[in-house]
Amino acid sequence: MCLAGAALGFAPVTVAAGNPWFANSVGNATQVVSVVSTGGSTAKMDVYQRTAAGWQPLKTGIPTHVGSAGMAPQAKSGYPATPMGVYSLDSAFGTAPNPGGGLPYTQVGPNHWWSGDDHSPTFNTMQVCQKAQCPFNTAESENLQIPQYKHSVVMGVNKNKVPGGGAAFFFHTTDGGPTAGCVAIDDATLVQIIRWLRPGAVIAIAK
Repeated sequence: MCLAGAALGFAPVTVAAGNPWFANSVGNATQVVSVVSTGGSTAKMDVYQRTAAGWQPLKTGIPTHVGSAGMAPQAKSGYPATPMGVYSLDSAFGTAPNPGGGLPYTQVGPNHWWSGDDHSPTFNTMQVCQKAQCPFNTAESENLQIPQYKHSVVMGVNKNKVPGGGAAFFFHTTDGGPTAGCVAIDDATLVQIIRWLRPGAVIAIAK
């Protein structure tokens, strides 16, 4: 466990003793991606592993982009803010081949969509269909074959598919600017993190 960071190529990080801000909010999770706002649509990311000795930072200070409206207490359809809270990281996808790691991964193409149609039972799920034949409103949905989704991890936002509660919140490759509510970092670091992630990992987001 204590060697996990070295195996990933993360440089050792030395910090003062003490629990990180999210320690009482992540339950039994042993892997946490921490995102804390630095103002506006920017944030910093720190990656933590829980060991027998406590929380160990594996990589800190990763420049991060969040929603163009900054952060908000909760997700809302059509509002480009990143929701604060703790969310599962259950699966990954991308236009690039699977880089490896412990999460299920789907390589996406032109017929892969994330449904944003909250009048459809497909809402907030990945779907595969040709545009003209999709059983949901593609105008309210995202086609997943875009450069920002070279690599992407699905954030468990609005898992209950509440209409109006937002859809398609991902942790993905940055294009260098604000997002529509997702969390984005440079692709090389994201690949390192995807290779490290295992089931039960979470992302914790705060101002």
